[in-house]
Amino acid sequence: MSSYSTKIDEKWQKKWEETNLYEFNEDNVDNKLYCLEMFSYPSGSNLHAGHWYNYGLTDSWARYKRLKGYEVFQPMGFDAFGLPAENYAIKTGVHPKDSTMKNIQTMEKQLKDMGAMFDWNYNVVTCEPDYYKWTQWLFLKLYENNLAFRKNAHVNWCPECNTVLANEQVVEGFCERCENEVTKKKLTQWFFKITEYAEELLSGHKDIDWPDKTKAMQRNWIGKSVGSEVVFKVKDKNVNFTAFTTRPDTLFGVTYAVLAPENPLVEKLTTKEFKTDVDRYIEETKKRSEVERQASNDEKTGVFTGSYATNPINGEKIPIWVADYVLYSYGTGAVMAVPGHDERDFQFATKYDLPIRKVIENSETDDSLPFTGEGKLTNSGEFDGLHWQDGKKAIINKLRQNNLGQDKVQYKLRDWLVSRQRYWGAPIPIIYCDDCGVVPVPEKDLPVKLPYDVDFTPDGISPLKKHEGFINTNCPKCNKKAKRETDTLDTFVDSSWYFLRYPDNKNNSQPFDKKWIDKMLPVDKYVGGPEHACMHLLYARFIHKALRDMGYINSSEPFKSLIHQGIILGPDGNKMSKSKGNVISPDKYIHEYGSDVFRLYLMFGFAYTEGGPWDENGIKPIKRFVDRVERIILTYLDRKDEPTNTKMDKAEKELNYLRHNTIKSVDSDTDKFQFNTSIARMMELLNGLFKYMENDSLNLDLIKNVLEDFIIILAPHAPHFSEEMWQQMGNEYSVFNQSFPSYDEKALIMETQELAVQINGKVRGKIEVDSGATNEEIEKIALSDQKISDNIAGKTVRKVIVIKGRIVNIVAS
Repeated sequence: MSSYSTKIDEKWQKKWEETNLYEFNEDNVDNKLYCLEMFSYPSGSNLHAGHWYNYGLTDSWARYKRLKGYEVFQPMGFDAFGLPAENYAIKTGVHPKDSTMKNIQTMEKQLKDMGAMFDWNYNVVTCEPDYYKWTQWLFLKLYENNLAFRKNAHVNWCPECNTVLANEQVVEGFCERCENEVTKKKLTQWFFKITEYAEELLSGHKDIDWPDKTKAMQRNWIGKSVGSEVVFKVKDKNVNFTAFTTRPDTLFGVTYAVLAPENPLVEKLTTKEFKTDVDRYIEETKKRSEVERQASNDEKTGVFTGSYATNPINGEKIPIWVADYVLYSYGTGAVMAVPGHDERDFQFATKYDLPIRKVIENSETDDSLPFTGEGKLTNSGEFDGLHWQDGKKAIINKLRQNNLGQDKVQYKLRDWLVSRQRYWGAPIPIIYCDDCGVVPVPEKDLPVKLPYDVDFTPDGISPLKKHEGFINTNCPKCNKKAKRETDTLDTFVDSSWYFLRYPDNKNNSQPFDKKWIDKMLPVDKYVGGPEHACMHLLYARFIHKALRDMGYINSSEPFKSLIHQGIILGPDGNKMSKSKGNVISPDKYIHEYGSDVFRLYLMFGFAYTEGGPWDENGIKPIKRFVDRVERIILTYLDRKDEPTNTKMDKAEKELNYLRHNTIKSVDSDTDKFQFNTSIARMMELLNGLFKYMENDSLNLDLIKNVLEDFIIILAPHAPHFSEEMWQQMGNEYSVFNQSFPSYDEKALIMETQELAVQINGKVRGKIEVDSGATNEEIEKIALSDQKISDNIAGKTVRKVIVIKGRIVNIVAS
């Protein structure tokens, strides 16, 4: 039975803290490696297995990098503002600051009990004024540079949370937090102009080592389309509207136009005869989410405005409709409908008996509509017979000559809505004055502190609007009475720059020192969930690029390399949740087995980027592995004073080969977060050690070297236990002051090798051959082996297949 227990954990955690082993040495910044796990959120009082899977295993990678000679910077902090804490406060009456700070205390202790290398000297907590002062500073800098602006817009409104949601926080029409249906509301809100960086957010992908799937998700979210903008004049009115299209070659097939219900032109273009129908339709549309409106299998609905437009390429009169399958928030809020070549337009035209005209034909396809393929133009006047690509260029050129069209690049990406009608967030540093208008809070007056004594009961009004002491102030320009902005910032603003604050978290005069932060950034390895691809990861990239353009940093990307951990599911195979009763708490397993056994199980039991269902039956084999490691070390210590065999005979060479092969494999696999295969290789080496120790004559010097290498490569995966074993071996503290062992390529070349021999697909024996033996020599040895000869006696050998280094196949009948 191993002596390893939580007492060993406590012993070494205390030692690490007393000796400041993991403090970042700023003098060694030229050799830094910035390793960062995504911000932890103190929404609950305990860490669960999922937290451990992210933080514990990333810590192992960071420890490995320390052994490889890097000066590792691994901070930890808390993303402490946000909806969960406020919702909990509403439910229980406990103030969000009180519950949040209590949870932070608990989580900090649990993170320390994990035994990670976090340097707590660099801790940040986003709900503390010394942090959100600089979040407000960031807002002001974006405002100064025309990247923060205010506008009246239709926004996503969650009636349950009583707040506005960004598009990214709406999942299939439901609030990502409370899972209630989201509606639309028209409000004046603050936005960040992320669209200004749409193209660079796309092109920057080539410079970062990120998962292809994550890049693809961002590309799809940004949604770049290269096409043309076409101007349609409204008949009998001095009004125009534009429609974006990627296929101007289909312009002769336009038989009607559609405006989004939210488009301001609808009111101007709706005639008295159709006003009642249009107004009713717009009200009905407000009840449907954008996802529902865009659903491909959803029946298309709309109403006629009573107005007509002129098709700019052929002068035809086309009706203008309102339909909710067109979104005002995307493109121009208007669509040129081509029912002969678009499925959605075809459904709509069929339902409302509108003309359908095919203007692209291909002799190899049938005549069914809508035709969405490629071919030559038809029914297109002077452009008939042109290939569609040539027609595309010719048509847009003609429109350009008449100022009715131009080339256009369009993005689906919309500006980042950052206003929240909530209490628990950073106040937006803006003042409204009747005389001076919108006035930013002077930097010297930051932070605009969040008051404690606030009624945060939800009623659809920002809680700060009900706090007279907060809302009433004086204008910084004219000193007259004025009002503060009462919305708070989206929590994602806090986490969009925290990685910049960590290295300079005690700086009181600025958010960070440029000279210092340029040495520390970008983050070398960032680890977190893939669910943040189109929110946090996109926002952080935008903010980083904006700060670069303002001159505050030099780097263009915040995270050089990114990896996503998989999800640890409950034992039932479902995502862990309290409501399902399948949440796994690490505490009982750590108490029974120690934190290193728990960590090793998470490493060995799952492929890191995939995860999988929890199975507690996997922990006991890991405990036996740890026991065996200690047993082999104690066996060596009992025998270390015996006479030693200094020769390197066959058994020694095999052990030495296994040693160097394991070092090579663990080095490669750990670097790629392939912890499961790293541990499998270590288990093979351990088995080889036990096998070697069965010999009567032992090379004890070799065993000592193998064991010390073994402890070092095990150390990142089992830090407390490895420290204890390192000490047991009589070495000086600490194993993490050692270097990761290097492997000898010469030792990986075996003089002989063992090959399995199959006869008609079944293994019947093994042979030993020289490593450099030819196929013919191997075949001869196999056929002359006594056991093999007995198995093929009386049969004719039809074929012998030699797979070098692996196996010999004999086909006999």
